[in-house]
Amino acid sequence: MNFWKLHKIPIIITILSIVLYLFFAYTLERTDFVKLIGLYSGLFILFYFLKTSVSSFRSLLIVSVLLRLIFLVALPNLSQDFYRFIWDGRLLLEGVNPYVFTPEYLMEISRHQPSQAQELISGMGSLSAGHFSNYPPLNQLCFAIASLFTGKSILGSVVALRIIIISADIGTLYFGKKLLDRLQLPAHNIFWYILNPFIIIELTGNLHFEGVMIFLLVWSLYLLHSGKWIWSAIVLSASISIKLIPLIFLPLFFQKLGWKKSLGYYSLVGIITVLLFIPFYSSEFIGNYAQTVGLWFQKFEFNASIYYLARWIGFSIRGWNEIAIIGKILPAIVVIFVLALSIFRKNKSTIQLIAACLLAISFYYFTSTTVHPWYLASLLILSVFTNYKFPLVWSFVIILSYLAYIDPGDSNTSENLCIIALEYLVVYCVFVWEVFLKKRPFHSRISNSD
Repeated sequence: MNFWKLHKIPIIITILSIVLYLFFAYTLERTDFVKLIGLYSGLFILFYFLKTSVSSFRSLLIVSVLLRLIFLVALPNLSQDFYRFIWDGRLLLEGVNPYVFTPEYLMEISRHQPSQAQELISGMGSLSAGHFSNYPPLNQLCFAIASLFTGKSILGSVVALRIIIISADIGTLYFGKKLLDRLQLPAHNIFWYILNPFIIIELTGNLHFEGVMIFLLVWSLYLLHSGKWIWSAIVLSASISIKLIPLIFLPLFFQKLGWKKSLGYYSLVGIITVLLFIPFYSSEFIGNYAQTVGLWFQKFEFNASIYYLARWIGFSIRGWNEIAIIGKILPAIVVIFVLALSIFRKNKSTIQLIAACLLAISFYYFTSTTVHPWYLASLLILSVFTNYKFPLVWSFVIILSYLAYIDPGDSNTSENLCIIALEYLVVYCVFVWEVFLKKRPFHSRISNSD
């Protein structure tokens, strides 16, 4: 009875969260936008009160794992990408290079088709089926492992993929806490990431492998902070081989490492990353992979901000979509911005380095042509080590982008630009307030003894 009196509110919040997650995982359709917004908003409110009212690290850990396990046998309902993951994994087990053939081509020639090929093709949609795989080699390995132990069961593969992602989140919790402790930051900060409904839904629920990439990135940062720069480079190479996004952070490491160590660090990252790609090398590989990655800059458009403004200007002046030109200019601007951060901003301490990484990745997504919701996971984990909360706010309002999905059977979208404008208005207001007006320090107790 005393236990109930002492923990009544957290228990009630946890039970309500479980109920809402069950509805989210097993009853929600992506096109039911009202239900989606209602469930997500309710979960976010419960998350905030749970995070701020429970002081026990162990209790929050148990709840975080429990909420993830709710999704264990649920098929993702907000993303179709998992069908492509299973397709690539099954191709690998048959000895077929997923970077060489598109799913549509393999269906046409009736060779090297994985089991349940037609079901997988229908599930992933025509957009994915018409392009080569863009997932780096260690990501492909995860897909193959999931297919190895599950035979011809799509649900079995989903469960296996989910176990990998949940395990990665536990790893992020472990090394995130250790890094927070070493930086003399509150260990509970890690739950702004681990317990966040955005992370639970987009990574565990929708099977996006940003979670595995982030686990390796946080581990690498912890090793770097501990002075083990060689191991840090090795682990960062693994992170890049899950998702390419950590490449953007490399120039920012220069000040912390210095000339000699930087040369060794960059060389090691480059060599290991190339070695991981070598098993997939063929005469077609480089062209196919470059073509596929280029689609995110010069063809695909979704939930953008600055790019949409540039596109509107292009329409006004030229009368047509200038994505082919704008998609080349904006990445160049990002490169210049990151290089400027690495040269002109002080990034010698670990906290300063992480803050610079947060600014770099934020600028990249502010200018990107495509910002899918799960991309924000990188911003959210970095913000855990700073005082900035705009990624947390963005992780809530990003749900508005799902209004674009009008057909659950295809990947075509119809965006409401007013909704997109509302999303970014909120995000930019918080960003400008925190970065320029409030001039909030990256951390209340910046230590030079890292």
